Amino acid sequence: MRDVKRGFRNLIGALVLGAATTLGATLPTPAQAAGEAIPLPNAGFSFAGFFGTFDRGAAQRGLQVYKEVCAACHGMYHLSYRNLTEIGLSEDQVRAIAASVEVRDGPNDMGEMFDRPARLSDRFRRPFANELAARAANNGAYPPDLSTITKARANGANYLHALLTGYVDPPPGFALADGMHYNAYFPGHQIAMPNVLNPDQVEYADGTAATVDQMARDVTTFLAWAAEPETEQRRAMGIKMMLFLIVLGGLTYAVKRKVWADVKH
Repeated sequence: MRDVKRGFRNLIGALVLGAATTLGATLPTPAQAAGEAIPLPNAGFSFAGFFGTFDRGAAQRGLQVYKEVCAACHGMYHLSYRNLTEIGLSEDQVRAIAASVEVRDGPNDMGEMFDRPARLSDRFRRPFANELAARAANNGAYPPDLSTITKARANGANYLHALLTGYVDPPPGFALADGMHYNAYFPGHQIAMPNVLNPDQVEYADGTAATVDQMARDVTTFLAWAAEPETEQRRAMGIKMMLFLIVLGGLTYAVKRKVWADVKH
């Protein structure tokens, strides 16, 4: 009986550990758990929450916003073109996207570097050759890599959406430094990046109206997926694990009741 009791306690511990591991995938990281100086509005993204999934249409539109608006300054150094099939694009579509840009390769037989159309296996093209070139083109500011930007910021997706829609006129008496722009949600409210989204700035193939809020939502969805493309698979595995542990726990409890029913007190 002692072994049965010990086994039952171990099972309960496994259930608790499984729940903690699964739920931990959706809880903020220590960096994200830090208190926000500025309250952020909840944008209500489809991928938020334990059962959330990425809206493929929004992610594809977000890719378009990134290519046409963000890619001139911001790189995505950890993402390869072949990864784009995971947001619902066909391989031929991704090949066309990759071939539309040129990447540096080499050296060739002459020992020289050369440019060629990108392939599926290539990483996203870097907008600048190095950090110094990036700073020189942006008044000393270094545009951060966007591959994991939603994980690098507290409440990342809501922060990014708020930032992109938070450009307003500074309040009276606010001292705005030269070359800086006022943003209601950026810490300190002064940001080097200007307002980059304007109504109808892109033309969506699916006919979606390209409002500032829509473009901000779409590119945030794309960047959230890029930061954690395995999110849906991890959540699905967690749910399966929890269901398995619940069923196993029920069966173990039934066996325990059956075994202990024959024990005379």
